[in-house]
Amino acid sequence: MNYKDIFEILSQCGLGALLLSGDGKILDINAIGDQLLLGNGEMIGKHLSSIAPALCEPVEKKKYENIAFGKYVMRCPAPQADDLPPRAQLVTFQDASDSVQRDMLLSIVNQSTEGVILCDEKSRICLLNDAAVKMDSIVASEVIGDNIRNVYFTHDHSDLLVPTVIRDKTPMRNVRQYYTTRYGHDVDIVSNSFPVLRGEQTIGGFSLMEDWAMVDQLHKQIIDLQEKLTELTSPGNKRSTKSTLTAKYHFQDITHVSTAMHDIITHCKQVAKSDSSVMIYGETGTGKELIAQSLHNASKRANGPFLAINCAALPEPLLESLLFGTERGSYTGAESRAGLFEQANHGILLLDELNSMNISVQSKLLRVLQDGMVRRVGSVSETHVDVRVLSSINVPPYQAIAEGNLRQDLFYRLGVVNITVPPLRERREDIPLLAKQFIMEFNKKLGKNVSNLHLDTLNLFQEYQWPGNVREFQHVIEHAMNIIPADCSVLTPEYIFMPAVQHPPAASGTPLPGTSQMPKKRAPAEEVSLNGHMQNVEREAICKVLRACGGNVTKAAKLLKMSRQSLQYRIKRYQIDLQELMQEAFQDLDF
Repeated sequence: MNYKDIFEILSQCGLGALLLSGDGKILDINAIGDQLLLGNGEMIGKHLSSIAPALCEPVEKKKYENIAFGKYVMRCPAPQADDLPPRAQLVTFQDASDSVQRDMLLSIVNQSTEGVILCDEKSRICLLNDAAVKMDSIVASEVIGDNIRNVYFTHDHSDLLVPTVIRDKTPMRNVRQYYTTRYGHDVDIVSNSFPVLRGEQTIGGFSLMEDWAMVDQLHKQIIDLQEKLTELTSPGNKRSTKSTLTAKYHFQDITHVSTAMHDIITHCKQVAKSDSSVMIYGETGTGKELIAQSLHNASKRANGPFLAINCAALPEPLLESLLFGTERGSYTGAESRAGLFEQANHGILLLDELNSMNISVQSKLLRVLQDGMVRRVGSVSETHVDVRVLSSINVPPYQAIAEGNLRQDLFYRLGVVNITVPPLRERREDIPLLAKQFIMEFNKKLGKNVSNLHLDTLNLFQEYQWPGNVREFQHVIEHAMNIIPADCSVLTPEYIFMPAVQHPPAASGTPLPGTSQMPKKRAPAEEVSLNGHMQNVEREAICKVLRACGGNVTKAAKLLKMSRQSLQYRIKRYQIDLQELMQEAFQDLDF
């Protein structure tokens, strides 16, 4: 068969072909070959080595050639032709883009420590990564293409997770499952399973699996630590000491002069007297746990335990065991352990980042809140607990409900009282006082002697939006205090590091959110009436007391022997800018 006929046949098969001379020039090329090499009909006479060097290599080397982004070709065996010119050879190649991308994905998947199993829409196994092969002790080549139900058999005769998500088109997160492989190997896993969708059509499903033994080991370590700390802080322990399981902050520890924070603290002190559930909303870094600990210490449960758990940090099975406890024999290696609800009896339990808790755990939590009865994992009996539950959330509650991250009925239970902690950008009056607090703190920790804050630095702090709020502010001060020379007493802008992407300051003449306009200049003395003179005297007296009180309106009102409301009225009437007062007073702060 001549090579022209071969060219035509290969084109019909979707294969590229070219005739290569002895010196490496392309003598002829078929239509598919020209398309694969992006030749645009201009390949004749060019050296193949300058276009696709991999195609010059022997077939056995199986090298890919990257022609363009996402476009790969690979040489394959060529048929024999009867009419090739002397020293010429026939080079056959194919589109290898899908194969290369598959190899890339396989490389990524095989680096994962989690087991991965992928099935098509009929539950036939398409892929097992190295971690899954090791976890299940199976031979991948023997099960690829087989139905997953012929390879794995659940202990409770329930359907496997991958076929379930394929059928229901719904993800299943943090689900524990026991099964035996057809090779006789028992497996205990916790997995996240997802359908693979193309539009509305399900084309497959996959699971990401972790060995439960490893998860359980971490679980036991956390529980052991929790129990040890609880024992240390129990009232009957003579060696009782402060720990992370006690609330160390009080309302007086919350640094502020702003009206917003004053009102919140006043509200919280009243709320602390009851046993109602409280939900605290605020952006990351606003001090939600500070509020929660202060609530505890101001409550009638102050002598009881205060326990906190971050709901975002743990998978569902581990979180459930930590909250409700476990019963011996509930699963392999399980021991009888009290959960946080039992440990927090007669005290307070804080559920931090509640909106990150799995919905299925939220439903179990709801049952505990309804009747005060806790059932350990694997137990048939229930234990009554007396626990006040506080929760924190970093998105507005109704947004979390709308996004499906918070059960509405759970919100009604836990959000009996709602506290909203304002972000730092909405209480900029607090910035000078917070700066002083953090500087003093790091002076002591780092052996520095900073006694002043440059006005440009303070202006920089006031203009910045602080997306990370008070926590970010503290870290910015800590960074500056680490790098400032030991003999430097003034914190200047050169030591301040903030993210490169910052919210720009407000346009000239426009006050930033949470700030006030600069006070208007008073008329010259010779133009002031007697009444105006008296007002000036009153204004100066108020400013003097406010400076002495660090801008604290409540304290200033007590010294001036007037109600807080009356003082607020005069501050507004005389256009007294607390921010400006604090800038002036900062120079005189006693470090």
